[in-house]
Amino acid sequence: MKRRKRVKKDRSKRGKGIYVLPNLLTSFNLFFGFYATVAAVNQKFKVAAGAILLGVVFDILDGKVARATRTTSKFGLEYDSLADLMTFGLAPGLMIYLWALQPLGRIGWLAAFLFLACGALRLARFNAQSQSGASHFTGLPIPAAAAMSASTVLLFHRIGVAPYPVAMLLLLYFLAFLMVSTIPFKSFKQVELFRRMKFNVLVAAILMMMFIAALPSIALFTIGAAYILSGLISALRTQMKPKPDDSNVSAEEDEEALPVHQK
Repeated sequence: MKRRKRVKKDRSKRGKGIYVLPNLLTSFNLFFGFYATVAAVNQKFKVAAGAILLGVVFDILDGKVARATRTTSKFGLEYDSLADLMTFGLAPGLMIYLWALQPLGRIGWLAAFLFLACGALRLARFNAQSQSGASHFTGLPIPAAAAMSASTVLLFHRIGVAPYPVAMLLLLYFLAFLMVSTIPFKSFKQVELFRRMKFNVLVAAILMMMFIAALPSIALFTIGAAYILSGLISALRTQMKPKPDDSNVSAEEDEEALPVHQK
């Protein structure tokens, strides 16, 4: 009896506490989001873009570690969403506005606000629908939208071209629309880092890491654009699939419903 009471007390203590490791990784995500905001205000846009991408890395890690160590919790989910709104909503919106949209005035900062608002709606919908184990996301994930905006900044710095305000305005509108859309995007949450995989997967991962190390700005922009295009192409294929003719189906059902002597 005493042993059972001790077990119940231990379980109650675990329920009242929080898991340190995954929430610590989420805190790093939040830190880089705040740092990216400060860097953008100080006109250090390349640093801000790099901080946002580091936030993406820690956002991926906290989920992987939580699932691998079975330390997922409601607290961790809410804390992760709040950190994501800072790092992937406010920071990239402010960065793009200060980098390219200031000449447009009110239209520019409204586009940045729309990006932030659609990111908040995307996170709220994700939490409400509980898509943590789904193979596809409904709408573009907010980390992918933030990574696309950050890689765009790095790409323009890499090729030495000044940003085009109208093009960046359209980019923010496009990413905001994708986040609140119902277009399915591939989820890589089912890919476990701590399980055995095929040898070809390891080779592909090494090649991708080499590509990113050699040409980071171009590689990250290409990967982000390819991910977005894959979702759009998949949705287009789904729409173009031939649907069964409703008239033929209804005619067959009516024929089956007739009495035998009337057929």
